Amino acid sequence: MSELKTRWDIFCTVVDNYGDIGVTWRLARQLVAEHSLAVRLWVDDLRAFERMCPEIDVHVAQQWQQGVEVRRWPAEWLPTEAADVVIAAFACQLPATYMEAMAERKQPPLWMNLDYLSAEDWVMGCHGLPSVKYKHVQKYFFFPGFQKGTGGLLRESGLLERRRQFQQDPQAQRTFLQGLGVDRAPDAQLISLFAYENAGLASWLDALASDSMSTHVLVPEGRVLGDVERWLGVNDLQAGALHVREAVTVQVLPFVRQDQYDQLLWCCDFNAVRGEDSFVRAQWAGRPLLWHIYQQEEDVHLDKLEAFLALYVKGLSAPASEAISGLWRAWNAGAKMTDHWHSTRKHWPELEKHAETWCLEQALQADLATALVQFYGNWI
Repeated sequence: MSELKTRWDIFCTVVDNYGDIGVTWRLARQLVAEHSLAVRLWVDDLRAFERMCPEIDVHVAQQWQQGVEVRRWPAEWLPTEAADVVIAAFACQLPATYMEAMAERKQPPLWMNLDYLSAEDWVMGCHGLPSVKYKHVQKYFFFPGFQKGTGGLLRESGLLERRRQFQQDPQAQRTFLQGLGVDRAPDAQLISLFAYENAGLASWLDALASDSMSTHVLVPEGRVLGDVERWLGVNDLQAGALHVREAVTVQVLPFVRQDQYDQLLWCCDFNAVRGEDSFVRAQWAGRPLLWHIYQQEEDVHLDKLEAFLALYVKGLSAPASEAISGLWRAWNAGAKMTDHWHSTRKHWPELEKHAETWCLEQALQADLATALVQFYGNWI
C-alpha cells in the first residue's frame, strides 16, 4: 500500500492540559509533512488545543490545521470508517462503535497503543509486542524511548540544524526574545521555568536572588505560577508581569506555540521542564535541564526518574553526576534546592558539554514518527 494513500487516525484524550495534545499534535503534523500521510487527529478538548494552535476553532467539529484533519471527539460517537493505522495515544479507550468499524474492515488496521515515554529497562522488552485483541484486530505496544529497541523520540527533520543556526545567531535570539517582551541583560543567565506546583521553588529562587550572578527567569503561564506569586508576595500574575528581587528578575511569558517554545529553550542557559513534551524538547535544545516528572500514585514516577538519570549521567564525572542527580531528586521531592543548585553551578561547563553530547547521541536513533511508519511498513 502506498504511503500517499495510507490513512492514519490518532486519538487523544487531554489529561494533563497540554502534554498529551502536545505530543499528538507534533506527531500528526510530522506524519503529514514528512511522510505524506492522511492524518485525522481526534481530540476531546479543543480548548486545551487552542492554547497551542490559536487558529483552532473550538466550536467546529471538523477542520484542517497545517495539513492535519482535526476532529472533535464527540461524546456521542457517529459511525466513522476506520483508518489504515489507528493510534490510541497514552492508552486512551477508543469508542466502541469505532472499534466495531475496525473489526468490519476487510483488511484490519494496524492498531497501536502509543505509550508514555520511559527509560525503564522493561520498555525495550515490551516495545512492538502484541497486546490485547478486539475480535480479530490485534493491538500492539509502541513505546517511545532513549535506547535502541524502542520507538525513539519525536524529532522533526532538520531540527538540530535549525537549533544550531539559531544558537549561533545572537541577533536572532535578541529579536525572538524582544518579541516576547524580554530584554535580556548581557551578563544575566537565562532560565526557563515550566513546572507543576513545587514546594522547592522558593528555596531555588532564594539561591538565585542571593547569587553574585544575575539571573532572568522566564515563566510561561502554567501551574507553577502560584508558587511564584507566593515567593514574590503578589497576586494574580499575568503574562508580561516582571518583578526584580536582588539578583533575580522573574518575568511571566504568554503561552506560546510549540515552535516558539523550542526557540525559547534554545535561548536559555538552563531549562526547567515538566511532563513529556517539553522534557523531550529541552533535550533537543542541548542545554542543561531540570525535569519535573508527572506525579503518579504510590510514587511510581520516581522509578521513571531514576531510570532516566541512570542513562543521562553516563559519561559525567562522579561529582557532576552527583550534583545534577541531587538537583533533580530534590526538585521532584519538593525539597530545598539551595545546596543542590550551588553544587550544580560548580560543574556548569561539564554539564553544558554533556547536554549537547546527550542530544547528539539521541539524534542517532530514528525519530518516533519515522519509527511508526517503519513499523507499519514491516507489519503489512
